[in-house]
Amino acid sequence: MPVTLYDLVGSDASRPFSPHCWKVRLALLHKGLPLQAVPTSFTAIPAVEGGASTIIPVIRDGDAVVSDSFAIAEYLERTYPDRPTLFGGEGGRASARFVEAYSNTMLHPLIAVCAAPDIHDMLDPADQIYFRQSREKRFGRPLEALRDGRAEAREALQARLGVVREVLKRQPFLSGDAPLFTDYIVFSAFQWARITTPLELLDADDPVFAWFERCLDLHGGAGRSVDAAQDREAA
Repeated sequence: MPVTLYDLVGSDASRPFSPHCWKVRLALLHKGLPLQAVPTSFTAIPAVEGGASTIIPVIRDGDAVVSDSFAIAEYLERTYPDRPTLFGGEGGRASARFVEAYSNTMLHPLIAVCAAPDIHDMLDPADQIYFRQSREKRFGRPLEALRDGRAEAREALQARLGVVREVLKRQPFLSGDAPLFTDYIVFSAFQWARITTPLELLDADDPVFAWFERCLDLHGGAGRSVDAAQDREAA
């Protein structure tokens, strides 16, 4: 039986964009587990698995229903110990917790400024109402006003990526010679941006860009299975 993944989408169900859902998708592929994605809109989340969670991702694996991307990764590691490890041991798990906090607090807020207006435009009308209300409350300004701050947010993002660059100058993945969940955490933040906004956040000569390209090719090119927003705009 495949693992069911409730995956956040907009009006185009073929373009899942949530960074947290992408973490889980890659974790399932890393474990070699078959998955069945269920495209889910923002306003459909309360009905997922009978109201099991107010957020997605949510997975159903047999009788188990699990929400929250990190909790899902821990569940997969615990339930399928004979499959490729996501953490490489307890030290890797603890390090991934640190990287999760770094990504959520240092990268996501800036990427959200860059992408939020474009995400709004990807949604169905009912989801647009929800998204505008919730995000304008979060940012304290209209979504349209965020466009004026994108250049500043992009510049701040470059500074916050300094520690990532230093690691990637020495090794191909954040986890070393091969990717682990730590890589999927940071990759998914940039995959979120890649799918939702045509604004380029990484320069071609950046070690982070080269790493991101390597990650796009993982698991049979799963990351490339969804076109970049920039490519769709140019078509």
